[in-house]
Amino acid sequence: MVGFEAGRRLEMIGSLRGSVLERHTEGSVLIEVAGVGYSVTVIPRTLAELEPTSPVFLFIYHHIREDAQTLFGFLTRDEKSTFQTLIGTHGVGPSLAMAILGTLAPSALFEVVASGDLAALTLVPGVGKKTAERLLIELKNRLSLPLLHDSQTGHSGRSSVVSDVREALLGLGYTEGEIREVLRELPAQESAETLLRDALQMLGVRRAG
Repeated sequence: MVGFEAGRRLEMIGSLRGSVLERHTEGSVLIEVAGVGYSVTVIPRTLAELEPTSPVFLFIYHHIREDAQTLFGFLTRDEKSTFQTLIGTHGVGPSLAMAILGTLAPSALFEVVASGDLAALTLVPGVGKKTAERLLIELKNRLSLPLLHDSQTGHSGRSSVVSDVREALLGLGYTEGEIREVLRELPAQESAETLLRDALQMLGVRRAG
């Protein structure tokens, strides 16, 4: 059912709490809530965490079009908020927004935009150089960017960089075990861009071998 208020469409479903019935490799889960099954589209990181029969709570964005309704699910409010910001950006639909979040967690995306890291943004499937350039300009005006200077130095900076790179690699389909092994072997003082590039090179060699 679609709701209207003063000519404006309303988001009817804001969250779901239930249990996972099915998990599909194309990026969706079936969640049962009070005997009703809801098909929810999620990013790869979320899909990996939702085991069948496990309890789940997701923040939901209910996307309504004339010909279809789709539920997009997020583990955190921050992910949902970032998704909404992305789809409010010119030329970014739900599919591209999910691809961006699947590659870059919100904190990583904020850092990429704040630093103007074009190379990191082009790691997103479907985002070429021209699209990345436009997104960097538009998102700087839309995202509430955190202060980054403290997190770019010292031990806390390293932890943040490793966490962001780990999230990006998970979004690209690498396993926790693969990621853990390569991050142990890479230098401790790399920037996020360099660390991600080197990790991808090492992972590519290992998979090819």
